[in-house]
Amino acid sequence: MLTEFEQIEKDMVSPEVLSSPDKLRSLGRRYAELGRVVRVYREFLAAQTDLREAQEIVDMGGEDAELFAPEMPGLRARFEEISEQLTEVLIPRDEDDARDVIMEIKGGAGGEESALFAGDLARMYERYATSKGWTWEVLNSNQTELGGYKDLEVAIRSRATLEDPSDGVWAHLKYEGGVHRVQRVPVTESQGRIQTSTAGVLVFAEVDDPGEVEIGPNDLRIDVYRSSGPGGQSVNTTDSAVRITHLPTGIVVSMQDEKSQIQNRESAMRVLRARLRQLQLDQQAAENAELRHSQVRTLDRSERIRTYNFPENRISDHRTGYKSYNLDAVLDGDLEAVIDSARLMDEKARMEKAEQ
Repeated sequence: MLTEFEQIEKDMVSPEVLSSPDKLRSLGRRYAELGRVVRVYREFLAAQTDLREAQEIVDMGGEDAELFAPEMPGLRARFEEISEQLTEVLIPRDEDDARDVIMEIKGGAGGEESALFAGDLARMYERYATSKGWTWEVLNSNQTELGGYKDLEVAIRSRATLEDPSDGVWAHLKYEGGVHRVQRVPVTESQGRIQTSTAGVLVFAEVDDPGEVEIGPNDLRIDVYRSSGPGGQSVNTTDSAVRITHLPTGIVVSMQDEKSQIQNRESAMRVLRARLRQLQLDQQAAENAELRHSQVRTLDRSERIRTYNFPENRISDHRTGYKSYNLDAVLDGDLEAVIDSARLMDEKARMEKAEQ
């Protein structure tokens, strides 16, 4: 790991890498991942040396031994502390933690109410992203007349190079994929009855380097058409909307938010690459009978992960057992405690597996 870290340091200042933002970003992600381990390992070596040298002096006896003897408990405690930290950083982590994210939010069962709930989730994630200093880029949206979303695709990206991969967008949002359930009185309900609706969230790690995903020259069918707004009304008089079908897998990505066909095509390819990469990882995980990624996030994207109960102002995560009565604050972007419950559960599972 030290050797790779030092090699990446050299590569990141090479003309070839500096001229390629994709390669620089990919190397930067690995550099941050290794840097966390290297930093703790160097502290471990220093603590080990300090303890050994002090012990040698104490063992020799004399005046110097009397001076160093009182320091021994503190040096041992420091060495044990940094040893535990080294164990923690060496536990296998999700290699994608530092990556940015493509998120899809879709209305599910419940008609217009489901679309409105999807809109609430979108605003929640946007506010959370803002609080973390991330960017929020809408790639494609299909709004309803009441302002909800039938489906929404966004790119959420970190603004800066990360020193610690655990601060990455994927490290936080990878746990959000699944079915989100809401219990409330819909605005469309005249009798004041509480109803249950759902919305689906899909989260994909974004592909930095297009070369990560192999797409053959004959794998794609690209169709263009006129974009439309809520209710099917035409909002564009040119064929700027793009639909890309990946023939080998049947994955279809449509984009219409941009006025330029080229921009819509670029956005569609970003989403397609992220979906294809995740499909490959899921297939590998299924073949290996264990997940490569989070222990919390399962292959089953139909899993109901969370309930948002408006009458009780309660939010409940069904995977981790987390429950809190501050739903209003959560929907306003205060999502950290909810996500931390999943992160802590994941890290505990990784620690237990590493100790086996």
